[in-house]
Amino acid sequence: MQIGMIGIGRMGHGIAQNLQKHGHLLCVLAHDGNQALTSLIAGGATISTSAAKLASQSDTLILCLTGTPQVEAVLLGPGGVLEGLKPGTVVIDCSTAVPSSSIRMAQAVEKAGGRFLDAPMTRTPKEAAEGRLNLLVGGDPALLEECRPVLSCFAENITHTGPVGSGHQMKLLHNYVSLGFIALLSEAAACATRSGIASSVFINVLTSGGGGSVALDRVGPFLQSGDTSSLLFSMANAKKDLHYYAAMADEAGAVDDISSAILKTFSKGLDEGGENALVLELSKLMADR
Repeated sequence: MQIGMIGIGRMGHGIAQNLQKHGHLLCVLAHDGNQALTSLIAGGATISTSAAKLASQSDTLILCLTGTPQVEAVLLGPGGVLEGLKPGTVVIDCSTAVPSSSIRMAQAVEKAGGRFLDAPMTRTPKEAAEGRLNLLVGGDPALLEECRPVLSCFAENITHTGPVGSGHQMKLLHNYVSLGFIALLSEAAACATRSGIASSVFINVLTSGGGGSVALDRVGPFLQSGDTSSLLFSMANAKKDLHYYAAMADEAGAVDDISSAILKTFSKGLDEGGENALVLELSKLMADR
């Protein structure tokens, strides 16, 4: 199968490598935000300078972009995907996006003769490289089954969440809960530091009690040694995802008291830590205030 990819960042690079490992022909869009393409080119990947041309050559097109503005621009903008989309081509959006926008993008793709799944990811670049991502897929169940062999090249768990847009709804719910745990742990860790509690004691007590969690497993190495490798996720992306969650909650008329506080927490962390700050650094920023 000829697969096109737009967005070869930390997550997209791992996806692309695993598609190649499973024998798929790969063409990627040239972009300044891509990771180094040397290994992909060595594996046979070709490079396109036009999203429209890439779409015209692809049986399946995978998007792995930062957020909604980028997805909308690459699909709808001048020289974008919809200008070159072949009839029947499947567009699979693995980005993190506002669900209502995903529904509009699906409608635009279908009007142009294509088909659409929203399939955002959870887990980290490590699992992307290992082909062990989790995918949350919104769209027609029959289309998901048709695409499952491709998705299984880079995903360990594939969950059908419902109609188009529900994949991104579930991704935002997941990230809100995950980032909320990290914010709570970071504030508690900062208090522990200011109170003279050793990080090892803090971690051991929480681990053996009600505070044990995946979030603690990721925060713990940073608290003990400053190691951020367990979660290379930026404060800027956290703020973006929480803004998207706020938009979704507002559209649903849902309570958002806690999420507003978490968004404020990461916004302040980004202001203090700068654009390259990682979410795991939040506890130190809080302790140093």
